[in-house]
Order: sequence, then structure tokens, then C-alpha cells
Amino acid sequence: RRRHMSSHNNSASKNRILIHDIGKGIKNVQLNRPDKLNSLDMQMFESIAETAMKLKDDDNIRGIILSGNGKAFCTGLDVKSIANPSKEHGGLPTTKMNRLLERPSGYYKDIIQNRENDEDCRGLVNEKKAIGNLAQDVAYLWRSIPVPVIAVLHGMCFGGGLQIALGADLRFATKDCRISIMESKWGLIPDMSASITLRELVRIDVAKELTFTGRIISGTEAASLGLVTRCIDEDPMEEAIKVMNEIADRSPDAIAAAKHLYQSTWVSD
Repeated sequence: RRRHMSSHNNSASKNRILIHDIGKGIKNVQLNRPDKLNSLDMQMFESIAETAMKLKDDDNIRGIILSGNGKAFCTGLDVKSIANPSKEHGGLPTTKMNRLLERPSGYYKDIIQNRENDEDCRGLVNEKKAIGNLAQDVAYLWRSIPVPVIAVLHGMCFGGGLQIALGADLRFATKDCRISIMESKWGLIPDMSASITLRELVRIDVAKELTFTGRIISGTEAASLGLVTRCIDEDPMEEAIKVMNEIADRSPDAIAAAKHLYQSTWVSD
């Protein structure tokens, strides 16, 4: 049973993202391409990054819950869409892949410029030194926001979708959620920041096995491996709201400092 939440469309996100106000400074950021199982086309990539940038500048935010509209959290890269060429930059032919891979993307650079003199946030924003591309930023930008981020997973969470979820601080999933580091199926490597986030969660042999095979695991197995924080019997969104409400009652400065501390020092055994 989904909890009713007032919502509005973020015009900057071009309807690929819905932002629901849960209360107490908590926002539900919902991927909104349900007809394509929230797969990542260029519009979705740009929308996620724009939304993260907008939220990191909002001092009233106390927590963020990432979720997907429809039958899946996110099924990863929309390969067909990304492979189609487009005309940009004064009509000169270019490819969407070039935009995804160009460094820096511009988003992370803005964060560093805006926060470089902020002692409380310096450790959160300097980890990448503004060298990331857009494909990486959609996952990694959530780590730059000094509030907790919970990803709520259901249906399917594949490839780039999983890497976005790994950029969150916590992951709550249904037991039957299908999860995969699926990039090898497309001849790709999981380079949307997984090389940083995976090492905080699982042993290297586990990361290699899941990456090499691309096999699909359940939410239950993901939790046993450490990829998922909690497996929820009923509605992981309700559990995420419950936990986020509890966190919202704590000191925001202490939460931001703890996030900074762990992200700058933690490596999984």
C-alpha cells in the first residue's frame, strides 16, 4: 500500500522526474519513465543530475528517497536511444554517448565552486575533483548531498539503475526485486561510479563474480551479499519513510558529518 503524497513536476527535469513532498523536509525523487521501465535515455540522465543539483542547494532538505514509478526502479541504459545520433552544439553532428562521457560534465564542477569554502561540506564534494562525466554523476551526485539518501528498489534494478542505487546511503528492496550488474551483456563495464561504491559494500571476488556473469539475483540474495541494506516483506517505501522520519529527528549537522566521515574513510573488508 503506497502512502499518498502531494507531488509536483520539476520543470527542469522535463517530466522524467517527479518530486513528492513527504513532510519534515523529506523528498521522494521518483524516476518517471514507466513505459520504458525507467530506463536511462539522455533526458533521464540530464534530469537526474539537474534534480540532484537542485536538491543539494535546498537547506530545508532533511532526506531524500529515490524510487521508480511503475513496475521497476530502473532497468539501466536505454541502449537503442543512446546509440541514436543527435544534432547539438550549433547543428554539428554529435552522439549522445559523447555527452555522457565528456569530462567534466559540468554538474560536479558547479558543486565544488559553490561549496569549496564550506568546511562542513568540503569532504563530501572533493572526492571526484570535478572530473566525472554525466553517466557517473547521476549515481555519484547523491553522495555530494549532506543528507541521507535511501533508494527504494522494486521490480527490476539493472545496470546503470543499480549503480544509481549504489550511490544512495541505504537501499531497501522487495524480496523479489531482480538485481543485476548487467553491463557485460552490452559489452560495457560498470563505470558509473561502481568502482567506488561496490568496494564499500562487498568483497572484490563478489563484485567480480556479479560483474563477469551479469547474473540476476533476488533482493534477498542482494541483502545477504551486502548490496541491499534491508529486504522488506511488504512495502519498502513505507519502511524508507519510517526510517527517514526517524533520521529527521536527529541533528542534521551530525548526520552530515557522519556521512562525510564514512565516505572519506570506509572500505569494505
